[in-house]
Amino acid sequence: MKFALLLFDPENYWESVSEEEMGAALAEHAAFARYLRERGIAFTGEALKPATEARSLRPSDQGPVSAPGPFVALSQDLAGYYLVECADLDEAEEIARHCPLGAGLEIRPVWEAPS
Repeated sequence: MKFALLLFDPENYWESVSEEEMGAALAEHAAFARYLRERGIAFTGEALKPATEARSLRPSDQGPVSAPGPFVALSQDLAGYYLVECADLDEAEEIARHCPLGAGLEIRPVWEAPS
């Protein structure tokens, strides 16, 4: 079963950190990736650009309408994610406890289309 580990950071966080802080954060993520590989857990992940560079589509009577920014105003940005393969939500939580947290982390099951 796949789980998305959705990573959140304070808004504009990455624009305000020093190179040293950035390097330390990247080292934490590299350590988490090593942990996943050592456990034999299949995963992917990416960092996301800030919400200020995002665009969303919203429903309207004329069909989807483009709107700048995130769909929901938040004081934290969705900053990145890992997609991990786990047996169940309990294992996903146990694994997520090793992930750098930033402002928080949401563990969400992924819908898998039937074969």
